[in-house]
Amino acid sequence: MTQISQKPFLDVLSGHRQNVPPVWMMRQAGRYLPEYRELRAKAGGFLDLCFTPEYAAEVTLQPIRRFNFDAAIIFSDILVIPYALGRSVRFEAGEGPRLDPLDTEQVTSLATQADFSKLEPVYEALRRVRRELDPNIALIGFCGAPWTVATYMVAGQGTPDQAPARMMAYRHPEAFSKIIDVLVENSIQYLLGQLKAGADVLQIFDTWAGVLPPREFQRWSIEPAKRIVAGVRAQAPDAKIIGFPRGAGAMLPAYVEATAVNAVSIDWAAEPSLIRERVQNRVAVQGNLDPLALIAGGAALDRAVDDVLANYASGRLIFNLGHGIQPETPIAHVEQMLKRVRGYKG
Repeated sequence: MTQISQKPFLDVLSGHRQNVPPVWMMRQAGRYLPEYRELRAKAGGFLDLCFTPEYAAEVTLQPIRRFNFDAAIIFSDILVIPYALGRSVRFEAGEGPRLDPLDTEQVTSLATQADFSKLEPVYEALRRVRRELDPNIALIGFCGAPWTVATYMVAGQGTPDQAPARMMAYRHPEAFSKIIDVLVENSIQYLLGQLKAGADVLQIFDTWAGVLPPREFQRWSIEPAKRIVAGVRAQAPDAKIIGFPRGAGAMLPAYVEATAVNAVSIDWAAEPSLIRERVQNRVAVQGNLDPLALIAGGAALDRAVDDVLANYASGRLIFNLGHGIQPETPIAHVEQMLKRVRGYKG
């Protein structure tokens, strides 16, 4: 069924295919834009940028002004929940996030209730963006999935395969479950707060889902996401929610069935026939251009864009990348991508 309305992005999530797929990019507010780099330098630290509503709203709106995407995503980070739980969260230039590692003995003293006053700047940034955003453009709020956030809390940083958290989950599942439970409950409250502040859609980013074997994927990725979706919808029944269990591969159909998300984001390695036949027949699909093709540009980018459209645009598709845009991406290549997507005759 095809329908055109005020917000094409929301229409796709509501069950209606668009002739021209709506488009946005993960990490679209960020380092590939000179206006972002300028404001980032002015703000000081990364968390200062996230927690200064005026700056966070401005950064959220920058790519909309430049490219007129169909959705804006609030500028924040997946690690704000640990921060609100009283954990130390720092961002080292060029090295990513740093936290104080959490071992099994410390789990017993982990705060169970976040101090949501620490996250009020995120809500205020959402309210500011909502006031300024064109009514045709959707506003996305988000959180990190409990598994992915827990991996950073346990290791204190990203690692090649997040082995510290995986080992804790194997050796001390009760302790690890407590971390997950705390993150589930606080993520529900955080997402509800974002809806109240003006978000139209919510996305759950499970960046490290792909390192889990099937049994662990079910326990630590699917089940927590299912609980978050159910918890949000218990208070906001019509909430539109996108899941992104990156690297889930053949486990995506089970994720979609169990969690009841409205859409699932897929990475660039997803197998098209599996997605069409067992995922897109149930929910909208978001993705899945390789961010490196966007850097490459030229004929390679055109082919990669055409592949995504050929694979998925006959169904419900939100055109996006398979993961976040890289800082070295030329702006001209984003313009090339948008021109090709928006010129699609579906």
